[in-house]
Amino acid sequence: MSAAWLSRLKQSLVAREAQGLLRRLHARGSRETELNLADNDYLALSKDPSVVAAAAAALKEWGASSSASPLVSGYTALHAALEKKLAAWHGYAHGIILNTGYAANAAVLGGLPREGDLVLADRLVHASMLSGIESSGAKLVRFPHNDLDTLEIKLIKAANYAGAVFVVTESVYSMDGDSPDLKRLSELRDRFGFCWVLDEAHATGWHGATGSGLQEEQGVRGAADIVVGTLGKALGSQGAYVLSRESAVREALINFSGEFIYSTYLAPSSAAAGLAAIQRVEEIGSERSALHALSHEWRAALGEAGFAVPAGHSPIIPVILGDAVRTVHFAQKLKEAGIRVSAIRPPTVPTGTGRLRISLRRGLTAADLKKFIKAMQEAAL
Repeated sequence: MSAAWLSRLKQSLVAREAQGLLRRLHARGSRETELNLADNDYLALSKDPSVVAAAAAALKEWGASSSASPLVSGYTALHAALEKKLAAWHGYAHGIILNTGYAANAAVLGGLPREGDLVLADRLVHASMLSGIESSGAKLVRFPHNDLDTLEIKLIKAANYAGAVFVVTESVYSMDGDSPDLKRLSELRDRFGFCWVLDEAHATGWHGATGSGLQEEQGVRGAADIVVGTLGKALGSQGAYVLSRESAVREALINFSGEFIYSTYLAPSSAAAGLAAIQRVEEIGSERSALHALSHEWRAALGEAGFAVPAGHSPIIPVILGDAVRTVHFAQKLKEAGIRVSAIRPPTVPTGTGRLRISLRRGLTAADLKKFIKAMQEAAL
């Protein structure tokens, strides 16, 4: 091993630690009693009895692994059933399952746009989307976050663009918890004819009459050309999916996507858990308004305690603290108080916008909110 290379590697880690940006792994136990405001299990379905039972039954029937890539023998009847259920739920004709959300976004945006195409992407789209776009060879142009006026101007300028034009957004942004106007995006799509790729990962389950996401809630169900979603957040399972109106999108991923072709496929038990979770999301539809009220309540309480947070009703509430070291300090103080939160720092978010990312979940109580606000106030002293 090169001594010079190893020294360089160690120096880069020392520099990151000095900036308060060093990442470390912390193993979580199965029986921890912390108030968990860090994960994305928004509906607490990962331990829902019916979801767990479905996964356990699939484990007994199918075994612990799919044991092969999908084009060999990894694609099972459970995967096929899940594709159909997800597509119908969101209002699409076609669906395909991939192993992770990162893989799904990278596959779509790395494989469908090509050199000579134009991709207009919101400034804050997920790293997986950017990774795909940058590998595609297409021209990437980013527009200010949720600024659809600027997007419209860019679309007007691109009216005679020789290649295909893609617009890439999320419905609920993972670090800010905010959303664009999907109805206006739908109108822009109809007017300009671009291919709209929408990531609904953080909206599914929490938004919409049946829980399918923000398109449903904003009255434009099925408007985006391609939807990417995940099983690993509100659905309490693991894996991801891509939905489309056109069968050619699914067929292209099957034929050209390395993320789909070359990996051992998602375990059948995860597919079974996903199917059961969708049923539970539909069953608890009457609770959706209470979840939105919970988001308003926590935001109001944080504001009253002196912390600036954006308005909204998504499950994600960012408390922007600015400095990375200060952000880590707050997270540590909360941990000492028995509360787990995510300390999000650059490069995940822009420099100077370090934050606590609060993930709400079904089942939180007034006592939980009181405990959290008290810990935040003490951390600020």
